[in-house]
Amino acid sequence: MAEERRVGNLPMETGRLVGRRAELAQVRQTVRRSRLVTVTGVGGVGKTRLARRVAGELQPSFADGAWWVELSPLSAGRKALPYAIAEALPLADQTTRPMLEVVAEYLAGRQALLVWDTCEHLVEDCQEVAATLLTRAPGLRILATSRRPLGLSAEEVVALEPLPVPEADDAAAEDNDAVMLLTERAAEAVPGFTVTDANRAELAALCRRLEGLPLALELAAARLREMSVAELNQRLADRYAILGDTEGEDYDAGPSPRSRPGSSEEVPPRHQALRTAIGWSHQLCTPAERLAWARLSVFAGSFDLEAARRVLADERLPIAQVPYLVAALVQDSILEWTPTGAGERYRMLDTLREYGAFWLHELGEERTVRRRHRDHYLALARAADAAWIGPGQAALYDGMTAEHANLRAALDFCLAEGDGGTALEMGGALWFFWFACGFARDGRHYLDRALALDPAPGPTRAKALWACGIAAIAQGDTETSSRFATAFRSAVADDTDRTAPLAAAYLEGGSLTVSGHQTRAAKVLDISAHTRPCRGRYDAAWFLARAARAFVHVHLGQFADAAAVADDLCAECGRRGETWARAWGDYMRALAALGLGRAEEAAIHARTALDGKRRLRDSLGIAMAIDLLASAAVATRNAAQAARFLGVAEQIWRTLGTPQMGMPELVAARRACEAEARRLIGDDAYKAAFHGGYHTDPDAGIAEALRPPGPSQHAPAQPGSTG
Repeated sequence: MAEERRVGNLPMETGRLVGRRAELAQVRQTVRRSRLVTVTGVGGVGKTRLARRVAGELQPSFADGAWWVELSPLSAGRKALPYAIAEALPLADQTTRPMLEVVAEYLAGRQALLVWDTCEHLVEDCQEVAATLLTRAPGLRILATSRRPLGLSAEEVVALEPLPVPEADDAAAEDNDAVMLLTERAAEAVPGFTVTDANRAELAALCRRLEGLPLALELAAARLREMSVAELNQRLADRYAILGDTEGEDYDAGPSPRSRPGSSEEVPPRHQALRTAIGWSHQLCTPAERLAWARLSVFAGSFDLEAARRVLADERLPIAQVPYLVAALVQDSILEWTPTGAGERYRMLDTLREYGAFWLHELGEERTVRRRHRDHYLALARAADAAWIGPGQAALYDGMTAEHANLRAALDFCLAEGDGGTALEMGGALWFFWFACGFARDGRHYLDRALALDPAPGPTRAKALWACGIAAIAQGDTETSSRFATAFRSAVADDTDRTAPLAAAYLEGGSLTVSGHQTRAAKVLDISAHTRPCRGRYDAAWFLARAARAFVHVHLGQFADAAAVADDLCAECGRRGETWARAWGDYMRALAALGLGRAEEAAIHARTALDGKRRLRDSLGIAMAIDLLASAAVATRNAAQAARFLGVAEQIWRTLGTPQMGMPELVAARRACEAEARRLIGDDAYKAAFHGGYHTDPDAGIAEALRPPGPSQHAPAQPGSTG
């Protein structure tokens, strides 16, 4: 039996889901009959883990995938939800259209499941976005987790209760879900731990005392390294006696849910068991661990050990202690450790982050630590800017995209503080992130605000003008990019940096070529023909200008000139071990070779370009390269392969919004390729090959396109066809 195709981005499960059979069935059934389902419950009850399991079980039934959208790092009031959805989806639209409109258009006609995790601080945004998407996309279903309902008429709410606890200290206690969870987590902390006659009654009592709340049980289990179950029970009993059963705020146990930053709505008070477990875990931490917990709360999303060093370390927490503190917090279940493509990373559950943030504020350190966070990510942006044109771009791409939420948080802090200078410097240094990594919308958002906040002239403002201008080029907004080109030329008129004229040439020339003014673009970009790359604030400008000049040659039908410029660009990139600009150079080589009638050579260059774009997960470049491979295949009469490649590319283009970016030259080339392939093998064979490519797994389709064709793959022309 063929394995079910699973499309989407669901995160890996981080542990076995204990119990919840009835709840799983209830949520599954509710999602099948209702288009908006919200799983509600107190913090730490397990909403996220349950939603992850349900989404995984339902994923194969959604032809267009199940997509996880993590909302916890988002700030309320920024209307960022549509952007978060777009980033979760395979959607790379970077136009200036409203993002909600783009997302709605993408989802219309698709059968998809969106999982919105942690909605309580964005309820109003969720209401607006859900109403729009559910109206525009009849095949869409949304599964949300939140401490309170979203409040829409179409919503069905499933309230998640804590795990059932043993009613008595009986012999069947180990079959109880709460006891099973506690025992499993205890065995992770203390290998070999099991339920025995000696500890059965204490385990049952502990589960009752913690009200069956999964997070509270996991925090307690982590402490069994240090004490027995009986001692743990007694410690918690003593703490309950100190806290009492009042309904008032208990600051020793941490903040209530209503204190969540950005939330103006009241939510039901958290179970005292969770407040007690978190506060007690905090009390059992060493003073250094407690301080680290508070300071680490400033991270949005995940972070790595180097970031932890920069944010935690000072005279109170020596830098040498940081790895041990992080490891201790992982061991105590305060932090989660996650291996990723960007290396080992750590994250804090939202409930525990709130607790840490509360104590950071109480300590009077919030502003100081957030400045350290800002300074670290400013330094990271500077280093990445300096390293981008060079080896290791794939690792750099992985590392920076993993830090996206923290980069946003640092920029948000700058803007909230009125620190326009730092926002300009960071936003300018991140030009490659906005332009090359697919986040042009974010770049425009932050750079527009930073430029308005700090109008003082100087090199920092000039770099920000350039970054904002090339982000506008990426969006196809040539009116804006042309305006920034004029402002940038004025800003660098007296600049002695040798890279500044090239940067100005690319910003103006790129705007002209995208808007169709090829002859004028050629004149502006020809400055790059008489220069070589040099070090400066705009290291990438020469590479960008040469790539743009090759493309202008192609547009003007000057294929030999395009090949010469592309060869020069690729040679320089090869000397530096650079991938991103090199892939565009290889794409231009392929276009030039195809224009000169050298189809097999074009295919070789197109596959090289595709490999580079694949390593950087550049969906736009991947789709363009596969389209070009299809044109090369049909030029060598390999029409069946061309049709299959067109199917693979079409699947990717559908994730990008506008096929072929709407560029007339690319649209015409695609249509000509399809028409010739149909002529060579007939409509039925074309359709079969196209649909085979369209329905293949995207990674498998890309791998197939990267393989050189064998002689047997060339399809003969149909009887009666010519040439």
